[in-house]
Amino acid sequence: MTRKALSGMMLAIALMLGSLGFAQMKQNINPHSHPNLAAAQRFCDQAFQKVSAAQSANECDMDGHAAKAKDLLEQASRELRQAAVAANKNHK
Repeated sequence: MTRKALSGMMLAIALMLGSLGFAQMKQNINPHSHPNLAAAQRFCDQAFQKVSAAQSANECDMDGHAAKAKDLLEQASRELRQAAVAANKNHK
């Protein structure tokens, strides 16, 4: 297998795995109850999409930094959700 074919196959696998991560990212904060947290979560999702687009546009390896950024954006989204849950619990 040529190096170019192997690189293409690795890119296809990375994009497929990246799309699975994207599918798992949820915007689940009620914007009526927590408009700022919901907006922040939406921005995490938009940033995740932009990183995925950058990965698709670049055929070169980004040394795992783009994947790490996506992991951190998913973590931030989960933390924002937990902040909303905590706010709901503490303001009853």
